[in-house]
Amino acid sequence: MAAKYADVAGTARADLSARKLPLKDSPELRQALAEGEIHTVLMTYVHLSGDEAMLDKFVPHIKSPYAYPPEQIPVELVEELKDKLLHVLTTPGAEMDEEPSDGLMHRMMSVGLAEEVADEFLPLLFDQIGLRPEQPRRERKDRKPAPAGFKVLVIGAGMTGLAAGVKLAEAGYDWEIVEKNEEIGGTWWENRYPGVGVDTPSHFYSFSFALNSEWQNYHPLGTDMFAYLKRVADDFKLRPHIRFNTMVEKLAWDEGEAVWNVTVRKKDGTIEVIRANAVINGNGSFSRMKWPSIPGLESFEGARLHTAAWDPSIDLKGKRVGVIGTGASAAQLIPAIAGDVSELHVFQRSRHWVMPSVAGNDEVTEGVKYAMRHIPHYAEWFRFRIYWYAADGLYPNVLLDPEWPEDSPSVSAVNETMRQFAVGYIDKMFADRPDLKEKLTPDFPVFSKRIILDRGLYFPTYLQRHVHLEQTPIEKATATGVVLKDGREIELDVLVCATGFDAANMLGNLEIVGIGGKHLRSEWGTEDPRAYFGMLVPGFPNYFHTSGPNSAPNHAAGQNLISERQVNYAIECIDWINAEEKKALQPTQPAFDAWQTKVETQMDKMIWSHPRAYSYYNNSKKRNFLSWPWRLVDFWNECRGPRKEDFELL
Repeated sequence: MAAKYADVAGTARADLSARKLPLKDSPELRQALAEGEIHTVLMTYVHLSGDEAMLDKFVPHIKSPYAYPPEQIPVELVEELKDKLLHVLTTPGAEMDEEPSDGLMHRMMSVGLAEEVADEFLPLLFDQIGLRPEQPRRERKDRKPAPAGFKVLVIGAGMTGLAAGVKLAEAGYDWEIVEKNEEIGGTWWENRYPGVGVDTPSHFYSFSFALNSEWQNYHPLGTDMFAYLKRVADDFKLRPHIRFNTMVEKLAWDEGEAVWNVTVRKKDGTIEVIRANAVINGNGSFSRMKWPSIPGLESFEGARLHTAAWDPSIDLKGKRVGVIGTGASAAQLIPAIAGDVSELHVFQRSRHWVMPSVAGNDEVTEGVKYAMRHIPHYAEWFRFRIYWYAADGLYPNVLLDPEWPEDSPSVSAVNETMRQFAVGYIDKMFADRPDLKEKLTPDFPVFSKRIILDRGLYFPTYLQRHVHLEQTPIEKATATGVVLKDGREIELDVLVCATGFDAANMLGNLEIVGIGGKHLRSEWGTEDPRAYFGMLVPGFPNYFHTSGPNSAPNHAAGQNLISERQVNYAIECIDWINAEEKKALQPTQPAFDAWQTKVETQMDKMIWSHPRAYSYYNNSKKRNFLSWPWRLVDFWNECRGPRKEDFELL
């Protein structure tokens, strides 16, 4: 399967701006218009034609996807739009000579969403939907060129590491990526369990500088995601700069030289020290799998697996299989293996809210892929709509309404509407199974922990006679299975732990020694990481910890945006160092402390502070160490560059 998707992804273009008009009037083009998402078709037509009157015709009919009664656009208006777009696409000179004005683009956005898009979002949207790519740093006249010999070391060749490689190359820096695995991809190389996929929509979960027209599903399979990242690495010629099968073990700051001495261990066990002026750690929070604390787990004599370290040689056909956990990985794995096993016991440790995929069976049709490949601006406007409804459009759900009852299972009227939608899905799927309804309905607010996406496969799996959902906690594991706290013993051939990752231990086994022999482990311990703006810590100059404390977009999709913007921020900091002819920077202690206070103050206003909210976002003391408590647009703006008053240059 991996080879299949790798071949497909290889045909995708990193730059879709090469799409040109006119197109040939063909069955493929007409199929694309027939299958195209209608709001995106409207945006594409107005972008190409400047025909603002068509927006006026659609205004009375476009509604929010959460509105009732649901949106109904007259068939004759849809056909008129498609005919007009076909004319523009196939007639020489029919499109506008110039790009739409900012004012028209702004109105298009608001009409297409049936809500006003505030001015503050426009710079982010122009950047992230790919309509106005940023100018490469090497070409910027306001920037001092990167000095020769200033080396940046990047840890990890996952999404953030690859983004760092692309942007450091554009900036003209000497750079290198160190990757512990034999291939790029990070999470999407390591996780290979059956059904592995991504909850974030495909056409947004990609780089703004490398839009992909070849997604097979609206939410990518793991192999699909890996193929995309592999193509990015190849298209941007990153591989010659990556050391594979190499583990970073220690960073030690040399105060005299103002460089990091980076100790790495190669696959053959040999040690090397790399000297770097700055380090961008792109290791991520989901690279350290977490086993459950179950007495006797190692005594189980059957096959014992973790979803993050899947062994494809183990045949599950006809086996009695137990799955511990009902989170995102389990929800993908369970329907993927249910048809093969003789008995499937799912051990639910906590409940999760489950939402149906609005994309139905989730497959991208050939017509839509044709539109993405060939119709100018279609891919960008499709990405815009996904951003709004999968990202900051969801932010009101995670804000606490101070007037809302504290004992409610929701935090606001908006959040309650979403809860009712999720409850309705449970009621629909288990209308004849009140026992499953009770087991699967959470008592905490929607969005207070990660939501599960159901592509129409997960919930129905529990209706199969050989699938058993167990709520009773596991007392212990034995050689032949598990014993529950009510005394029941369940015999198993295979035990799968879908128990996630040790996200709180953000350093893993990495040792970091800063100024004066200060150890970052002493600052963070194993579960209490804190950083200025989620990336920097006083005493550890030129060390940028991406996907760090309180930088995760837990209200929405958007890790791709976080990765891009953290890389942008790190390079802006490095550019500033070199423009001032200094060697390093670090945040001041007052700035660091003020940031912690700012985060904690805002967190009190968020859903994650609800008394029933508990998830891997929290450490054992219930402090949310992971979530970014503001919008993605706020993160995008903060990452424009460093607040110079918050830093000390060395």
